[in-house]
Amino acid sequence: MQIKNYTLPGMSILDTIVAHKQKEIQSAKKNVSYTSLEESEYFHREALSFKNFLLDPNRTGIIAEFKRKSPSKGIINDKVSVENVTNGYAAAGASALSVLTDRQFFMGRKVDLLRARTANKIPILRKDFMIDEYQVIEAKSLGADIILLIAAILTPERIQQLSSLAKSLGLNVLLEVHNLEELQRSIVPTLDAIGVNNRNLADFTVSVDTSYQLAEHIPSEFLKISESAISNPETIKQLKKAGFNGFLIGENFMKQADPGIAMREFVEEL
Repeated sequence: MQIKNYTLPGMSILDTIVAHKQKEIQSAKKNVSYTSLEESEYFHREALSFKNFLLDPNRTGIIAEFKRKSPSKGIINDKVSVENVTNGYAAAGASALSVLTDRQFFMGRKVDLLRARTANKIPILRKDFMIDEYQVIEAKSLGADIILLIAAILTPERIQQLSSLAKSLGLNVLLEVHNLEELQRSIVPTLDAIGVNNRNLADFTVSVDTSYQLAEHIPSEFLKISESAISNPETIKQLKKAGFNGFLIGENFMKQADPGIAMREFVEEL
């Protein structure tokens, strides 16, 4: 595992990422003002409805992810373009796209989101570690429709503040949880969807059982998303029975030479 390359003694990978993210945000604020973000091409664009696309019977419910690298797996695929991959995902029936914008740990770039937005007409999730209002405004300026809030790195108060700002900008909000404690302390009315990350943050193992265990605890007014550990179409069929509306899949497609074709073949088995 390459996680050890990043973590400092006594710090988890999430601690390390957040510490780096804080420095990154301070630098971004000096380089690009709030005013500049609000003057961007996409800032006044109306965000697409996550719910409408996710529940569209003509789509798959899959949130297909563009991800070059992860801390646990190293480089997954750095040979493909964001336009080709996301176009392939959309053509294969993706309900939404997820685009990593974290550079240090995932080889993501903000311009990836801009390029995906230019090339597609389905909702896009900005996949990053959101801890500051600046990032929410930045997400809107980059053309995102959905932001991700990770319960493991945010207090309930911050989740409320960041999700309220997102809603005021017309953005959709996906809250990610890893266990029942995070779920119960983090629910606020200004969320659209709750995602269960099937990855154990302590050892990075994955188990879809986490989704089944938490499904009944997610209030019915929120969309239910299962994230990670989905590599078999049969798993999606079972998750649908458990009440899940969406399925975030990245690595399973990205590890193939042509992720769009990989998704199309996956969908044919659904």
